[in-house]
Amino acid sequence: MNLPDLLALVALGGLAGFINVLSAGGSMLTLPMLMFLGLPPQEANGTNRVAITLQSITAVGSFHRIGHGNLLVSLHLAVPAVLGSMLGAWVATWVPDAVFEFVLVAAMIGASLFMLLPQPLLDTRPLTPERLGPVIYLAMFLIGIYGGFIQVGVGALFIVVLYRMLRIDLRQVNVFKVAIVLLYTLPALLIFALNDQVRWGVGLILAVGNIAGAYLAVKVNVSARGAMWVKWITLVMVAAILVRLVLY
Repeated sequence: MNLPDLLALVALGGLAGFINVLSAGGSMLTLPMLMFLGLPPQEANGTNRVAITLQSITAVGSFHRIGHGNLLVSLHLAVPAVLGSMLGAWVATWVPDAVFEFVLVAAMIGASLFMLLPQPLLDTRPLTPERLGPVIYLAMFLIGIYGGFIQVGVGALFIVVLYRMLRIDLRQVNVFKVAIVLLYTLPALLIFALNDQVRWGVGLILAVGNIAGAYLAVKVNVSARGAMWVKWITLVMVAAILVRLVLY
C-alpha cells in the first residue's frame, strides 16, 4: 500500500467515524474502500471491525465524560445484539465472495433509500429498562445478526428501533447506538480474527481516521442543531462507490 492509499484510508476513516456516530453509513464508505485496495471481501469485512471497535471506544468514552449515556439500559439492549452478532459474524466468515458482494450492494442501496425518507417528528421521552420488552429484544438480536455479518447501514436500523419504536431523542439514539455497537463488535472481531480474516495493520491505519471522526462527532452531537446535513455527504459518496462496485 503506497502513501496516497494510506492517506486516503485515513481521510475516509475520519469521514466514516464522523458519520457512524452522528447518523449511519460510514461502513458504506470504508468497506468498499478496503476491497478496492485489494483485500478479499471477508478480510475487508473483518478488518473494518478494527476501526469500528476503536471508533466506538472513543465515542463511548467521550460521551461518558460529558455525562451522556445509560449503562444499565445499554447493557439490556446489547445482550441480544451480542448474541446475534456472534451468529452473523460466523456466517460471514464462510459465505462465498459473490454472495457477500451482492449483499453489500443491496445493503448500501437499502440504507441509502432509508436515509432519503423524511424523519418524522415524534414526542420523545427517556428510556428505562421497564420500557423494554420481547419485541425490542428480538429486534436487537436481529440487528446484531446483521451488524455481525456486514455492519453497513446498521445505524438506520437503530433509528427504527430506538427513535421510531421507543421514541428516544435522536441525540440519545446516537449515545445508545455507539455503546451497543462497541459491545457487539468485540466478539464479532474476535471471530473474524480467529478465522484469519483481519489485516491488523490496515485496520489500525483506518482506525486513526475513525477515531478522529468519532471524537469530532461527539462534539457536534451535543449541539442543538446536530449534523442533519451529514446524510447528504454520505449519499453522494455512496452513489459514486456503488457505481465503482458494480464495475469492480
